[in-house]
Amino acid sequence: MAQGTRPDRVGEEIRQELSALLAREVHDPGIGFVTLTRVKMSPDLQQARVYYTLLGDDAAHKATALALTRATPFLRRHIAARVRLRRVPEIRFEFDKSVENQDRIEQILMDLQAEREARTSQDPMDLTDQPAPTDLVDPQDPKDPT
Repeated sequence: MAQGTRPDRVGEEIRQELSALLAREVHDPGIGFVTLTRVKMSPDLQQARVYYTLLGDDAAHKATALALTRATPFLRRHIAARVRLRRVPEIRFEFDKSVENQDRIEQILMDLQAEREARTSQDPMDLTDQPAPTDLVDPQDPKDPT
C-alpha cells in the first residue's frame, strides 16, 4: 500500500517548527544564516532528513554543520513538545546541494543566452567569421554516381 501525503505534511510541520526554533531559541554562534529548504520523512515517520542552505564559504559550512549537530538533541526535545507524534523522529541535517546546482544551471543558461544574442547581433551577411563550405561530393568516393 502506497504511503499518502502524511509524511509530507509531518515533514512540513517539522520544517516550520525547526525554522522557528533556529530563529528564536538556538543561540549558537556557529549557526549562521540558515534556511531550511525541506524535510524528507521516512514512510514510517521515524527519521527526518532536514535539508538546509546557507550563505558563506567552506569554513562557514563546516561550522554550521557542527553547530546543527550539537543542537540536534535540543531541537528534538522541542519538536517532541510541539508536534504531536507517537514517537519523535531522529533528525539528521544535510546540506542541500540542489540550490547550488540550480544556480550553476541558471548561470549556464544565461551564458548561452548571451552567446546567442552575440551571434544574432552580428551582421548576417558577414561571412568572414564562418568557415568556408566544403564540397559535398567526394571525388574519390566509389559510390558517387558521377
